[in-house]
Amino acid sequence: MRKSIFILTALAAAMTANASTEGISVEHTGPTNTFVRVDTDKAPYLMIPIEENQDDALVTIIADGVAVGNFYVRFSREEVDFKVPFDLTPYRGKKLILDFQKPRSVVLRKGEEPVGFEALELADSFSTDNVEKYRPAYHHTPLYGWMNDPNGMFYKDGLWHLYYQWNPYGSKWQNMTWGHSTSRDLVNWTPMPEAIRPNALGTVFSGSAAVDRTGSAGWGENAVVAMYTSAGHSQMQSIARSADNGYTFSIYEGNPVLVMETEARDPKISWNGETGEWNMVLAHALNHEILFFTSPDLKEWTRTDSIGNVGATGGVWECPDLFPLTINGKQKWVLLVNINPGGPFGGSATQYFIGDFDGKTFTPDADANGEIPTKWMDFGKDLYATVTWSDAPQDRRVALGWMSNWQYADQVPTMQYRSANSLPRDLSLFEAPDGQLYLASAPSPELNDIRGRKYAGSGRFAVSKKGKTFSLPKTGGGICEITADIDASKGSAVAFTLSNAEGEKVTISYDASAHTLKFDRMHGTFTDISHHFPAVTGAPTFETDGHLSLRIFVDRSSIEVFADGGKSVMTNLTFPENPYTTLSVSGDGKAAVSSLNVYEIKTK
Repeated sequence: MRKSIFILTALAAAMTANASTEGISVEHTGPTNTFVRVDTDKAPYLMIPIEENQDDALVTIIADGVAVGNFYVRFSREEVDFKVPFDLTPYRGKKLILDFQKPRSVVLRKGEEPVGFEALELADSFSTDNVEKYRPAYHHTPLYGWMNDPNGMFYKDGLWHLYYQWNPYGSKWQNMTWGHSTSRDLVNWTPMPEAIRPNALGTVFSGSAAVDRTGSAGWGENAVVAMYTSAGHSQMQSIARSADNGYTFSIYEGNPVLVMETEARDPKISWNGETGEWNMVLAHALNHEILFFTSPDLKEWTRTDSIGNVGATGGVWECPDLFPLTINGKQKWVLLVNINPGGPFGGSATQYFIGDFDGKTFTPDADANGEIPTKWMDFGKDLYATVTWSDAPQDRRVALGWMSNWQYADQVPTMQYRSANSLPRDLSLFEAPDGQLYLASAPSPELNDIRGRKYAGSGRFAVSKKGKTFSLPKTGGGICEITADIDASKGSAVAFTLSNAEGEKVTISYDASAHTLKFDRMHGTFTDISHHFPAVTGAPTFETDGHLSLRIFVDRSSIEVFADGGKSVMTNLTFPENPYTTLSVSGDGKAAVSSLNVYEIKTK
């Protein structure tokens, strides 16, 4: 994989502003252990140097002679890729030692010392100004560090709360903590302090949160309660409460509230107004099943049902969600089940089942052959861990996913941060020509507000083999929204190709005769990330008349395609060396595009 020298040097400099080595002493206590004594009154942050290709070193935090926690870092041995801040404020006034227990790759040899110990610095502040050319312009990302699953999402008092799996000490998976961001419009996000940190029960894996409107948990009406997996020697379910609308949490003293003998994780809780109790779905990961529980108070749980070994079972089942949607005046229930690996195009993906739920038992719908079909929420390679917000206004069901794939998530060309979330999607049900119900994922209406001025466009035109070209915006890293209405009623194919002067391109093609939509990223879009990255993904369109409408959202490192209001969706990462500058629309001359528009994106 290519590395950008600019990213490495600029990031190392940005994260060490106003820094000093005064107040740090290093004592090697053996070939694999080093004490770093830190004067906690000198500055609020210790900047720790990271070298990504090293193994994890375990760091034990010792305050006033007592071990109070630990974390892992890929500590620098030969070079400094970047630095991450360790917050010293909780230890102010205490004698602090960080005991670095080095892996073999960092073990001291005679006359050799890892460069990281000389590069440790104390700092009054650290910069999170973006130095990454691929950081999205209008998708949520962490300010720094690794991010994967969205967690604990709830809406209250006009604010959307998003928590996420976060590693504050590097850009690869480790040290799972709940990071936190808030938004009033689902697009512009404000970073908040971390919400839930690891403790003696383990790191903080995925989970959910909800507003306890009745005060059933005993912490008052409208308290926010989070439930998550504590991942230590085993996986256990824990809860935490917030008295300030989700900004800070207090860990429940009686944790864990649910223990099983086998691996289970990622609880999703919801209040069932019809039964007057809490429901929970929990992933029995290695058994390829989802477990159902009820509780009167979020503390005592009773298992009521399970569903498993249906749909796709090629990998572990994770991050479930269960919620009702209404179609034609009838309520149906949707069960989301994320799977890794085993997605339709390799790696991770989100499948779902539609059925009925009586508060205890979920009964999935079967197809005409009596089989429970496998259905996919997104037909790209880069949507995973998809879950929905609780307590959303106007009975909306709004979903968000992690926009990556476990096949190469830690190999993408960024370091200051790793991974983004998808755009928010409003969910609904529709009936397809085969008589079955499917899940539609439409771009949330808040995205209409970021549509800027019309940059290029055309009325109706025939689609020829030569193609018709349009310029794409040059500012903002090529970000834009493209809309198109296609008339291919004569069974023709239409291709939309985004390209740049370097010959890199992606192609989105519609085949009306096959009723399919495809996304081809095989040509020059950072295909050396991983052999799993080059791909052609395809989706059914569900239409029958050769008419299709498209909304295509282009950000600096992703493209999301929504067809016919989200009946077909494809989410794919793409890392062109330079932004795409040209859109070409081509075909065999039998189809037409009724209208096409390219819009700039407004960002704050």
